[in-house]
Amino acid sequence: MSTAAERAAQLELTSRLKSAYPELPDAPTPDMLDHGRITAYLKPVHDVGGEPDAPMKYENKQYELWEHMTYVICEVLGWRGVWLSEERRRIGNVDVGRAEYLGLPYYGRWLLAVARVLVEKHHIGLTELSERMAEVQQRYAGGLEGKTLEAKPKSEGDGSQVKRNQHAEEADGKGDPQCYSGQAGTPRFKVGDPVVVRELPVIFYTRTPEYVRGATGEIEAVAYESPAAEDETWDRPAKPEWFYVVRFNMADLWYGYTGTDHDVISTEIPEHWLDAAK
Repeated sequence: MSTAAERAAQLELTSRLKSAYPELPDAPTPDMLDHGRITAYLKPVHDVGGEPDAPMKYENKQYELWEHMTYVICEVLGWRGVWLSEERRRIGNVDVGRAEYLGLPYYGRWLLAVARVLVEKHHIGLTELSERMAEVQQRYAGGLEGKTLEAKPKSEGDGSQVKRNQHAEEADGKGDPQCYSGQAGTPRFKVGDPVVVRELPVIFYTRTPEYVRGATGEIEAVAYESPAAEDETWDRPAKPEWFYVVRFNMADLWYGYTGTDHDVISTEIPEHWLDAAK
């Protein structure tokens, strides 16, 4: 049982972590908003490249067992056709909200995405999941004490009746994105072509980072054929298109960049995001 003081402390912590600066009143009238603010409010939470952040020390870290197992679960869900990899990225990187995206461990977001997709696609019930979580908490109430986590029951039910997506059948024996080979037609660009990234409106999800939109780069590689992330993440039929690796000069991307003139960065961009540079 929790006390009133403990509950108050938790609510205070939540309000700090999920707060936003009250620049405008709640639900402002349309005349109080400009284009910049609307674009900022609609920006997907995973698109954080170039934003200010706290200094981070780079260090190699060995994955923990739960992180390995989370990765395996996500891959199995993909192989079995329960979700697409892009769908997992959206659910784990965007639908969680900005506070959770910045505050949870990387594989913690993946694990949250597993729970969400299994509930949303009616493979398990939310009450069932909550009760099982409480059961596991009680089972290890005293800590692991040298034991390893063990799934109970190890298996249950008939998986043959699980609804699968069409992509699982198309990619069976071929792989992804190899299953889309030959469907995108002739590439519009070739290696060495100068291109400019279009500044398309972005809502809900994208894999084209904001910091390259409007910038000019050069085609470094013609990569592969696949549906654009904005379509694949919703598991809707969409014509595959070519993806390119585009190289940018860092000094052209970052205002006040203090590195050398030869520093470059490369990122992967689908064809419909690119125009030929004049």
